[in-house]
Amino acid sequence: MQPSALEWMHAPERGSVLLARFMVWLVHNVGWWPGHLLLFPIAGYFLAFSPRQRRVARAYLGRALGRRAGLRDLFRLYFAFASTILDRAFLMAGRTGQYRIEVQGLDALKARIAEGRGCLLLGAHFGSFEALRAVADAGSPVEVAVMMHEANAARLKAVFGLMGASRRQPQVIPLGTTESMLQAREVLERGGLVGLLADRAPRGERMLPLPFLGAEAPLPTGPHLLALVLGAPVMLAFGIWRGPRHYEVRFEPFADPPPPGRAGREAAVADRVRRYAARLEALCRRHPYNWFNFYDFWAERGR
Repeated sequence: MQPSALEWMHAPERGSVLLARFMVWLVHNVGWWPGHLLLFPIAGYFLAFSPRQRRVARAYLGRALGRRAGLRDLFRLYFAFASTILDRAFLMAGRTGQYRIEVQGLDALKARIAEGRGCLLLGAHFGSFEALRAVADAGSPVEVAVMMHEANAARLKAVFGLMGASRRQPQVIPLGTTESMLQAREVLERGGLVGLLADRAPRGERMLPLPFLGAEAPLPTGPHLLALVLGAPVMLAFGIWRGPRHYEVRFEPFADPPPPGRAGREAAVADRVRRYAARLEALCRRHPYNWFNFYDFWAERGR
């Protein structure tokens, strides 16, 4: 695998951790409206002083918009990203009274929960996972766990531990450990929900090149293989940022539990990756300023 495909692991979104800490300070000391107004110079700063991310963001937006992305488009992407971080601090603190969250597919999620088999929720670095989880928590009496890379998990705990929000954090299952699958299986066996973002991969994970936004791009097979191994039903889940304190949360049926055994597993994984990519592509075209992958997603296939 080319190093560029793992660029996001070695160079996290520029300043995102410091920005998150700053947003936490705003929650405690200033409030949402002043924080919202500060997003304009913050987004302008990142637009001006992150040339590498600006280049790849322009390439992505050009694919999603179907035209050359201008500075206005880039600013909208950075502003949406900063907005979700500001909102994350408020959502984690339980301060949701001023938020408008429209939900689609909650009945389908509740039906899965009622079956008692648990459910794997596949998302993406798209919009706000916190908005999505806030709805899942409110509509679900079962435990919620999130699988994520260890470095991201550590940053999340450190930042939101500062605001005393640890009691609202879900169980975090680090990816890439020998116990990850066992922990996820235990949550599912208790009828819980396990969330996982499926558009990035840790080092060494198998990737499947396939058409995505007009060119071939590598997407990870691991999340879909995990679902098949665990025998879990799968739903797609997205928290789409629609504007200031406004989110559209979508839960979409995706795949039923597979039959026992390994027969046809490879073909099933490939089919699921293709369908996931097609759905993510449609969302990126409809809501282009919501996908926050600030690295060259197509670089490996272009070499």
